Amino acid sequence: MENKPNESRSARENYSLGWKGEGMTRLRSWMIMGLLTVISGCGESEPQFVGTAHVLRVLDRIEAQQTDAAERLAAIEATVGENPPMVIAEDSESGPVAEQARPIAVETTVAFTEGPTVAEDGSVYFTDLGNNRIMRWSTDGQLSTYRQPSNRANGLIFDTEWRLLACEGGDGDTGLPRITRTDMNTGEIEVLADSYEGLELHQPNDLTFDGQGRIYFTDRPGPNPRPEQTGVHGVYRIDPDGTVARILTEPEVMRPNGIVISPDDSTLYVIETEQSEGGPRLILAYDLSAEGSVSNMRVFHDFYPGRSGDGMTIDSAGNLYVAAGLNRTRGTSETLDTVAGIHVFSPAGELLEHIPIPEDSITNAAFGGPDLRTLYVTAGKTLFSVGVDTEGTRR
Repeated sequence: MENKPNESRSARENYSLGWKGEGMTRLRSWMIMGLLTVISGCGESEPQFVGTAHVLRVLDRIEAQQTDAAERLAAIEATVGENPPMVIAEDSESGPVAEQARPIAVETTVAFTEGPTVAEDGSVYFTDLGNNRIMRWSTDGQLSTYRQPSNRANGLIFDTEWRLLACEGGDGDTGLPRITRTDMNTGEIEVLADSYEGLELHQPNDLTFDGQGRIYFTDRPGPNPRPEQTGVHGVYRIDPDGTVARILTEPEVMRPNGIVISPDDSTLYVIETEQSEGGPRLILAYDLSAEGSVSNMRVFHDFYPGRSGDGMTIDSAGNLYVAAGLNRTRGTSETLDTVAGIHVFSPAGELLEHIPIPEDSITNAAFGGPDLRTLYVTAGKTLFSVGVDTEGTRR
């Protein structure tokens, strides 16, 4: 797929602005850390279960990152003016906040965070891939484990009936790779899809839904697919009657990741996240028909040569909030041209705002709060939150 270097340079110029718009006010940041034991490598697209020596190296790296973050926080406190960020923990982390940047709060930390979604009561559910569990962050600031093992759950979302939908990669014990739906009142888990045309899925990654209750999800093979699996990357749709349809596959998509649908159900967005040299790192947009099929593929935004987006959400005006970029290189061909944070794009593809997130690797985002104007962001081992101006959606 052709890259757009001129567009990328223009985007990077926009990143340097840090934000766009008026009427933003500096607020006090409350940062609450609940540091748990880290047992997996942070900053990777997938956690790796490794030996003691590697764990020690990971811990050394995290300690160095915490020292660096403390130094940056000291600089912030010296310059932010009359309303400095407040830190409620000696080892809290914060990134640099520009003169007109939005305040970002650290809600809690675990090993490797992904897939945030907000429940009816306002609590945030998200996955901890390294520890094979789903976490719950309550409105009164309590962190608890909702489910362990989670069958390597990744992307999560609550549907319109407040049932928890989950992409599960399969842990070799709990179940196959699958899409599940949990009744939050009874705890009953229903398997919505674990195969396509008789072949097993690979590693379902992210999911969304449309106004007709249809579920769309991405699936990506790992390094050693089995003969009984589909063997291809794909985007799938689950209809209300349980029918599973594959609406995109290779070569139309190479490594699909985040997925979301516009509030009017007219556009499907899919993120491509190929890390190899020359691979697609972009957001694709498709026209979405009333029947749930796609057409008219176009490149919405090209992140190359930086790190592509991972997950994303969308607000009520149709603006995309994309978790993308790196603070530090990670041994791939990805550069630092994509600045780490939430990249807010208009429906026309214009970069409206960049919300910096200081921790690698940023993975996903979801709206919550009583007015859907709080954006929850997962990155590395941390769950962040930041206030936004436009009402969000639950997609």
